Amino acid sequence: MENAIAHPDFLLDTETARKLYHGWAEKMPIIDYHCHIDPKEIFEDRRFDNIAQVWLGGDHYKWRLMRSNGVDEKYITGDAPDREKFQKFAETLPRAIGNPMYHWCHLELKNYFGYTGVLNGSTAEEVWQLCNEKLKNDPAMSARGFITGSNVAMVGTTDDPCSDLCWHEKLAADESFSARVCPSFRPDPAVNLHKAGFASYIKKLEQVTGRSIATAQDVCAALSERIEYFDAHGCRSADHGLDYVMFRPVSDEAATAALQKALAGEALTREEAEGYQTALLLHCAREYARLGWVMQLHFSCMRNPNSRMMATLGPDSGFDCIAVTDSCAATYRLMDALEAEGNLPKTVLYSLNPADNAWLDTLLGAFQSSEIPGKIQHGSAWWFNDHKTGMTEQLTSLANLSVLGNFIGMLTDSRSFLSYARHEYFRRILCSLIGRWVENGEYPADMETLGALVQDICCNNAERYFGL
Repeated sequence: MENAIAHPDFLLDTETARKLYHGWAEKMPIIDYHCHIDPKEIFEDRRFDNIAQVWLGGDHYKWRLMRSNGVDEKYITGDAPDREKFQKFAETLPRAIGNPMYHWCHLELKNYFGYTGVLNGSTAEEVWQLCNEKLKNDPAMSARGFITGSNVAMVGTTDDPCSDLCWHEKLAADESFSARVCPSFRPDPAVNLHKAGFASYIKKLEQVTGRSIATAQDVCAALSERIEYFDAHGCRSADHGLDYVMFRPVSDEAATAALQKALAGEALTREEAEGYQTALLLHCAREYARLGWVMQLHFSCMRNPNSRMMATLGPDSGFDCIAVTDSCAATYRLMDALEAEGNLPKTVLYSLNPADNAWLDTLLGAFQSSEIPGKIQHGSAWWFNDHKTGMTEQLTSLANLSVLGNFIGMLTDSRSFLSYARHEYFRRILCSLIGRWVENGEYPADMETLGALVQDICCNNAERYFGL
C-alpha cells in the first residue's frame, strides 16, 4: 500500500499551491541556520550501520512518542538491540495520527530510501532490510551525502564558546565539500549561573582563555575573546537558550557579587541571577552588533520537569515541555536598551509557547530598521510547534501583523542528518497557505511575484540575513 505522503502533491491542496511548490520552492537550496549536527561527523563523513542509528540515536521526538505508547525505556535509551528498538518505534508510529513525526518519517523514507509504503509493525522488517542495504552499499548514504543530496548550502551548528572549532577549520579547508558549515556561539553555560555545572565551566573558560576570572567583567572579557575567535572561523550567529527573557540591569559590583556566590556554590535569589544574566546578555549583544552577527533568543521551555527520569537519564533526554512565562516586557526592555545605545543586533526571537505569537509579531515592528528588511525576526515555529498547525499559526500571525515576505524561514534544530525533510514539509505548508489565500481572492494570482516571495522565504532571505 502506497502512503499518500509519498504523493508529489502531498499537502498541496490548490492549483496555486502546486504551482508554487513544484515551480518555485521545491528546488531551492536549504539554509539550515540552526541545528545540532556534530561537525566532526560531517568532516569524517560518518556512515551508519542501520536505520535505528540514524533515527533513534538521539531523537527526542521519537523517544517521547514511544514513551507515550507505553514502550519500556530499554527500547528507547536502554541497551535493547537496535532491531528491537526499531520494531517498537514502527509499532508506535501508526498510532501517532496527526503528529508531524508521522509525516517526517515517511518523507525521510521516501526521500532517502525510496520507500513509499507505510511503516508499521508488520512492515518493519521490510523497511529495516531496505534501509540497511542502502546505508551499507550506497555511497551517498553518509553524513556528507545526506547534506549534499538534500541541496543544503549552509549548516549552522551549535557550539560551546570553549570549543577549538578544529572540525570547522578542517571543513573550511576541504574544497571537496560544497556546503558551508558555520559555527554558532552558544554561551549558555557562562550566562546561566543558576544551572548545574556553572562553576566548573568558568574554570574551563579560564583555561581556554588563559584569563583569571573573579568578576563579571572578567567573564565578559573572556567571552569577547572567544567571540573574536568564533568570528575568525566564520561564525555568523549566536544562540541563547533561556528559561525566560529577563531584564534586570545592575551595577558591575552586584553582577560580580552574584558570580562569586555562584562560584562558591551558594544559593542565589532570582533577582541576583537575573542581574548577572542581564549584564552578560547586554555585553554579548553589543559584541554581536559590532560584528554584524545575528542574536537568537530561545525561551519559554521548561527543562527536565521529571525529577526521577532526570536522576536516571540526565538532562536532554526528551522530557522537556512548554513553559508559560511572561517574557514580553523584559524582551522589549532588553531590545530598547540596546536600541537606545545603537547596539541592537539582528535578532531572532523564538518562544516555545504558541500563545506568544501575537506579541512577538507586534514587537518586531517596534524595532525594525533600514539596516536590512526584517532585522528583527519571529523565528520559525520551534520544537513542539513545528507541526502543520503550529507552522500555519506562526506564518498566519506573522503575515497578519508583520511582513511575511521578509521571513527567514525554516530550520531543523535537529541532531539527525535526515531532518532536511522538515524543510520540504515547511515549504509544502507555506505554499498551501499562500495558495489558499490566492484562490480565496485575498491576493492576486501573480505567479512571478508569488514565486519570488516563496523563494525568498525558503532560502534567499536567510542567505542575506546571515551574510552568506
